[in-house]
Order: sequence, then structure tokens, then C-alpha cells
Amino acid sequence: MKVNNQSHFFQLILATFCISTSGALGKYIDLPTPVVIWWRAILAALLLFLFCKYKKFNLKLSSKKDWTTIIASALLFCGHWIFYFYALKLSNVAIGMLALFTYPIFSALLEPLLLKTKFDVTYLFLGILVLLGIYTLAPEFNLESAYTQGILFGIASAICLALRNILSKKLIASYNASAIMLYQISIIAIILAPTLFFMDTSAIKTEFPYVIILALITTAIGHTLLVSSLKYFSVSTASIINSIQPIFGIIIAYLFLNEIPANKTLLGGCIILFTVVFESFRAQKKAKLKSAS
Repeated sequence: MKVNNQSHFFQLILATFCISTSGALGKYIDLPTPVVIWWRAILAALLLFLFCKYKKFNLKLSSKKDWTTIIASALLFCGHWIFYFYALKLSNVAIGMLALFTYPIFSALLEPLLLKTKFDVTYLFLGILVLLGIYTLAPEFNLESAYTQGILFGIASAICLALRNILSKKLIASYNASAIMLYQISIIAIILAPTLFFMDTSAIKTEFPYVIILALITTAIGHTLLVSSLKYFSVSTASIINSIQPIFGIIIAYLFLNEIPANKTLLGGCIILFTVVFESFRAQKKAKLKSAS
């Protein structure tokens, strides 16, 4: 694989690691979910705005159609964050993150329909492997269980994330990734601003350092790198490689929250890791064939 292709791959891995910090932070921060997400969005938007101005990125959208796509992707991104944080609160970091990672399946199924790309049956196979890994990790399925409810919120978050990534894929060909992310999280901040007037925000003084980490590392850096990687990988490929995120998240939760994974968790993690390694080799091979032609 060429050096530039390798650097894009490691950029995607770095994005995955940064975003994986959201599990432990979402579980740990003691604030109402919409309030946490508002602070996350407004701080990350400020940081990205300063970065875009420093880099002199063009922040103008060229058409009304792009505005529609940006707004739709922002609404989906907001839904993804809200459902995901509720999944973490109801269950634990492992269950919340792994439920979210049904999204490669939705990406693989929806991308060919929405972007008119060729359907690759291998993506479906890899998505099923990811689902098997999640099934192995999950406790007994019971609708009255908070863990089951957490899984369902995680799946709802996954659907929103898959659709948001597909819409972002449409934008990345014309706009800088930081600019796209800036617009999306700015819209989220506007949407959630009213929650500050009727939800308890008193704990922000003690939780603020962790909110800053969530805004800077997880959001501004992690998601911008992820959106940027869509220029070099399909949504489905990026989704499969991102499946290593729960493994990072479980390790972080173990180190900082003392959440100890069970043997089933380790087995499910191994299944997910296998899909990531397998897809990374496929992505390298496809990049070589494309450059050769």
C-alpha cells in the first residue's frame, strides 16, 4: 500500500480512538443528556470555527440543496448522540457502544440505495459478523431490562449515524471536513439550546473539564477526522473499520470506570476485531488495484 493510503488508514484509526472516548465520558458525566450534548456541540463548534478561520477554509455553501443536506445530516447526528447517551446511561459502556455498532449493517444496506453505488455482498457478511459479536456480548434479551432498552437506544443511534455518514459522504467531495462538521454541530447547538432553560445544569461546574475533553478530543478532532476519511473510503468501509471503536471504549471504561468485561464481552470483541482486520486488508487490496489501473 502506498504511503498516502497508509496515512489515510491510520487517520481513520485515530478518529476511531478519539470517538471511542465518548463511551466512558457519556457514562461518567452527571448531567442531563441534552445538556451534555449542547455543551459538547457549542464548545466543539467554537474550536472548529477558530480552526477553520486559522486554516482559511471556505465556509460558504454553494447551493440550497447543500443546505438541505447539511440540516438533515445535523438532525440525524443530533439523534445519534441523544440515543447513544441514553443507551450508555441505561446499560454500560460495553453494551451501549456495541449496540451502536450495528450501524455498519445499516450503512452497507443503505449506501447503495442512497448513493447509487454497487452493492458488495461482502459488506453484508461482515455486518452480520459484527451483529454476531454484539449478540455474543449482550445479556439475555428482555424488554423490561434496562440493558435491553439500552441496546434498543443503541440501535436507534446506529440508524441515525449510518444515515448521517451517508449524507456527509455527499458533501465531502465539495467541502472541507472541518467545515461540514462545524455546520452540523452548530445546528445541533441551536436545536438543543432551549433545554438549558428547563433542565438542571447546576452540575456543569464540576463536570466542565470532562465536557471539554468530550468536545475537543471526541467531537472536534475525532469526528472531523472521520468525516475527512470519507474522501478516501466508502461509508461501508469506514463503518467496518470503525467497529474497533467498542474495543477501545471497553478498555478505556475498564481503566477509568472499573467496568470489567466478562468472557462473553471478550469473545464478542474478538469477532468484531476480526471483521476490522479483514476489511482493512480488503481496503488495502482495493486501493492497490485502483492505483494500478
